[in-house]
Amino acid sequence: MTRSNLVGGELLNWSDLHPGDGRPAVSGPAAAALLSATLKPDHTVLLAGPHAADLVALVASQVASVDLVVRSAPDAEELAELLELSKGEVFCGSIDRFAVDEKTGSGYDVVVALDGLERLVGPDTTGFSWADSLQRLVGLLSPGGTVLLGAANAFGFERLVQPEIGAALPRDEDWGRDVGDRAPAGFKRVLVAVEGAGLTVAQTYAVFPSLVQAEVALTEVDGFAAVVAARAVASRNAGPVLMDPYRVVMDAADAGLAFELAPAWYVVVGAEAPPVLPEDVVPGGEGVLLEEHLMLALRCDDQAELRRVIPSYVAWLRTGGAGSPDNVIVDGGSYRLFGAAQELDVVEHLRRFAVRVLESGCRQPWPAAADPQALTARLAAMAGITVPEQEFSPDEVIRPRGSAEQLRTIARLADELADASARAILFEGTVSGIRRSRPYRIGHAVLNPARVIRRRLKRVLTKVRR
Repeated sequence: MTRSNLVGGELLNWSDLHPGDGRPAVSGPAAAALLSATLKPDHTVLLAGPHAADLVALVASQVASVDLVVRSAPDAEELAELLELSKGEVFCGSIDRFAVDEKTGSGYDVVVALDGLERLVGPDTTGFSWADSLQRLVGLLSPGGTVLLGAANAFGFERLVQPEIGAALPRDEDWGRDVGDRAPAGFKRVLVAVEGAGLTVAQTYAVFPSLVQAEVALTEVDGFAAVVAARAVASRNAGPVLMDPYRVVMDAADAGLAFELAPAWYVVVGAEAPPVLPEDVVPGGEGVLLEEHLMLALRCDDQAELRRVIPSYVAWLRTGGAGSPDNVIVDGGSYRLFGAAQELDVVEHLRRFAVRVLESGCRQPWPAAADPQALTARLAAMAGITVPEQEFSPDEVIRPRGSAEQLRTIARLADELADASARAILFEGTVSGIRRSRPYRIGHAVLNPARVIRRRLKRVLTKVRR
């Protein structure tokens, strides 16, 4: 006996909720916020594909009824037990076996597939493309209904900051499929495919840091929203990377490319939702992140701007401000926190900024400092603060985050070393020329006997005193 309805094509020994070698089911606060913003108490909902248990429970608590279609038999049993007291059914199998007449009535008010369409079928299903899956879901939708669709980006930020090894080391779920079964690549192609299914897109979101762990979803990735997205991507890529993830996202946002390079997207049909999910993750108001302003001044060698802003920032810290430059918004001459307060002293705030500068491989208007102590001392001196010298330790050396930043730092150090070597050669040549000059030789001939007499008199006086 099973609690779920078997429709065919089910996976008996596989789990998308608890995968051994695969990506987990979709979850995250952004996904929960989108569902809360679009679902209404009188809706009938179809959840298609793997969604985390907390999202399933959230939907069941907000709507009149919810049905589930999942391909994994163990998942279907687990979710059927979770929904035992809710109105709805769990269907186990591939979406191509789930006929329209499986559910009586005129269709569902809302069809939710935030995990995408790739995991709606198993290896027993062949020749059933991404577009076919979308058409099948559209056939289950009532006229004027709502569709919440997720789509992963095949060429997002992770392709830029992490080496692509999936092709060489496929996961268990990457079983062979037909050539035409691939999902559309790129945001524009996803929109074309959705509109080709007869749907009118109402809103789109860029999802960070991934489709299965949606921390934040944004309709526009610029300004403070870009900072939030960059932090999400950087937190997901904490290990060795090809390029600094934070800087890659920020630079892409400056170029207007961050939305297209997002790890995933949400496509909303037939409903409106807030521009930011969750709503409180992006601060409002004007201004710019202080860290970005200072790094721009560093890259431009604008020491005048550094000497103007840093004393003003230090004065704000001394009046009760509690935020490092990566957590402070500057608007003209005023400062405010970006997030939670940081209980550090002035020098520690400056040191935190120095560490982030060195990690990003940012250009500096001074000779390269390998340790944060030297850079902190330079920054503090602009505000009239003297940082005591500490014994240098190799552990204090901050290495740039990405391989590209490391190569840039090596090139800069090599250039500075070449300049120092050229100056040393020039100085040595100047000293050698002075020693060969006539005035130097005459002076040496005159002064040398005097030095000899002075040394001898000094020895004689020493003996007399004894």
